Amino acid sequence: MLLESSIPIKYSFGIIKYELIIVLCVGLATHFGAIEFMSALPVMPLAIPAFLGTSISVLLSFKMNQSYDRWWEARRIWGGILNDSRSLIIQLQTFMGAGQAQAIKQIGYRQIAWGYILGRSLRKLDTLQNIGHLLPVAELAEAAKQNNQPLFLLQTTSRDLQELRLRKILDVHAHIHLQETIIRLTDSMGSVERINSTIFPSSYRLVLHFIIYLFVVTLAISLKDIDNRLVAPLLLLISAGFFLIEKVAYHLQDPFRNRPSDVPITEIAMTVERDIRQLLGEAAATTKPDTRTYYIM
Repeated sequence: MLLESSIPIKYSFGIIKYELIIVLCVGLATHFGAIEFMSALPVMPLAIPAFLGTSISVLLSFKMNQSYDRWWEARRIWGGILNDSRSLIIQLQTFMGAGQAQAIKQIGYRQIAWGYILGRSLRKLDTLQNIGHLLPVAELAEAAKQNNQPLFLLQTTSRDLQELRLRKILDVHAHIHLQETIIRLTDSMGSVERINSTIFPSSYRLVLHFIIYLFVVTLAISLKDIDNRLVAPLLLLISAGFFLIEKVAYHLQDPFRNRPSDVPITEIAMTVERDIRQLLGEAAATTKPDTRTYYIM
């Protein structure tokens, strides 16, 4: 997730550099072509690129709103995951008491692993990396065989709760409340999987890019009478604003792609681990400080 600290120019330029190269080539070719064939071309009033620029602004506004809504929905879901993970451990401690500390610890560690595994599965990374200390060896080996590993861990927790109910450690009402928490976690998992697997219509982006390049062409023709030294800077500066907004919206629409604009699911999973360990009376796990200055993952 991008932070309030200064975003480096290198990052901003890097996400639109290819579009700017195309703009420079198309714009200069059009501009000098218009000068070469000035007598054959009709006059291009500035009102035409101005109208196209207004249309682009409306389209970009719509796309940014849709993309941000999608990003914010993902962030709210992960906020719910954090809350439900805390609630699960507090409920277990309330319903089971201090005599079942080992069983609570096992479920708590599994919930920590669940947060990391879910986040890495969304980003298509190695899901079982660095979680061997959180799960028993047999459970870790069984998880490696599963297609949906986060779902397997929730199922395992549900089975543990059922066993505790059969052993009369949990009463029926406690079991129901705990199962409701598991269901909420399952619903949250399904929601982020839906966001991750639903593709934003690519035709909208193609049409928007076409209109921006058409704007560049018409603007380059309109500028045929000005000093040639000003043409390239004007084309790049004006089009860079459009492309930067479009690219930011494009990144926001996919909040689990391991980019600086992602929802900070790794940071949230680390918060889950810190809070659960605190609830269990353990010291928080030590992690290496993040040396990046403008985003967290």
